[in-house]
Amino acid sequence: MESKNLYTKRHDYTTGSDMETTTVLKKMHRRLVKTFLDVLVLSELRNRALSGYDVIAFIHSKFSLLVSSGTVYSLLYSLERDDLIKGECAQRKRVYTLTEKGEATIKAILNANDKIRYLTTSLLKVQK
Repeated sequence: MESKNLYTKRHDYTTGSDMETTTVLKKMHRRLVKTFLDVLVLSELRNRALSGYDVIAFIHSKFSLLVSSGTVYSLLYSLERDDLIKGECAQRKRVYTLTEKGEATIKAILNANDKIRYLTTSLLKVQK
């Protein structure tokens, strides 16, 4: 028990700078997940059909982030309108799957992985 108390005390003394960095990283993490939520959903739909609730649970379990049902259902309806996913009623809930257009879109995004990584890295480089 004493070692647990020492561990806790040791971590209670974070500097203001460390706390700021943690806060900034958490905000950036949330922003990135929300920005790329459509890509994350399309990517997961390659593996299995999802309901809105499943999307919320997936994002929470994978990224430790709770997104609102309004955000998720708005996104799902938008993806459906763009013919990237198709929703069907099954057991009192709407379940979504990828359409051919959705498959092609997520495949193109995943194939451009290196270019996206380069773009992201370029955006985050500090300009002197």
